[in-house]
Amino acid sequence: MSVKSILARIAHPIERLVSWVMPARRTGPPSLVAYRGYATRDDLVVQGRVLSGVVQAAQESDASTLVNVRRMVRLFMTGEVAGLRVSAEGHDTLSDEEGYVRLTLPRRDRAAGWHDIRVSLDGVPGAEALVPVRVPSPAARFGVISDIDDTLMQTGAHTLWKNLWTTFTGSVASRHVFPDAVAFMGRAQPEVNPVFYVSSSPWNLYGFLTSVFARNGLPRAPMFLRDYGVSEDQFITGTHGDHKGAAIDTVLAANPGLPFVLVGDTGQHDAHVYLDAARRHPGRVAQVILREPGPGPDDKSRHAMDELRALGVDVFSGKSFEGVQPGGNRGRMRA
Repeated sequence: MSVKSILARIAHPIERLVSWVMPARRTGPPSLVAYRGYATRDDLVVQGRVLSGVVQAAQESDASTLVNVRRMVRLFMTGEVAGLRVSAEGHDTLSDEEGYVRLTLPRRDRAAGWHDIRVSLDGVPGAEALVPVRVPSPAARFGVISDIDDTLMQTGAHTLWKNLWTTFTGSVASRHVFPDAVAFMGRAQPEVNPVFYVSSSPWNLYGFLTSVFARNGLPRAPMFLRDYGVSEDQFITGTHGDHKGAAIDTVLAANPGLPFVLVGDTGQHDAHVYLDAARRHPGRVAQVILREPGPGPDDKSRHAMDELRALGVDVFSGKSFEGVQPGGNRGRMRA
């Protein structure tokens, strides 16, 4: 038995006990927290989470550190509702052990753009949610998959204590989004070229992150965050690289024939993750763009960037994205 499996066996009953004794995790009727979905060639992927207590992210920039910490902690004190049937357009599924929902619907002839899918919770009167799902434009030349921490938003993710301090002491109004990242995303023409965000942040921060992005002008896009829940046979969910690599695989499979720009930073080994993705998907990674936080790239990251260039991938690495053109002159590839 692996170390993670042993930890899961120990942590799972503890988590169940905490969920039972803490009132904030189990008050209120079930509701569906809508996560932005995406389309494949044939389907719409509707995503969300069924919770019994939902807390909104703090907005004020002048709140005290203690108040911000208390509010951020409350984002994690929600009760997951398992086994609840969720339905939309004649299709249904059950929420899993951690309350997550992934419902696949036929894409049919829906036009490019955002579509609000009405989802209901069976047995909960009046419990409905509109889940936004994006259908990509046939005019797209490329897609963008971007990391969040220290790529678009300053967090200090390369140093654990800095990351925790920034995460738990800030508010929607106080978090710093890099202006050059906002400008870069604008140059990517997100109204035509699809954008996806990938982060090792937990799903509990979804509402907080979407509020920060909207406040700072980053494009609306689906997110792939991590489940930090504990099940009977799993402790958290893989590594940062495993999570990011799996998300890249999912997005590329959903958009066959479309080249992608992978955006990240050198503080969390993104160069290695993107190199592995380029090897798994020959010809699909058009460009890799990396911010250099903290001390910048180490020798292993530089070697990974050299390997990417050897595969024919355009690579940029620097302190800022100012002047970097996403996608270059690469056009749409054949499926």
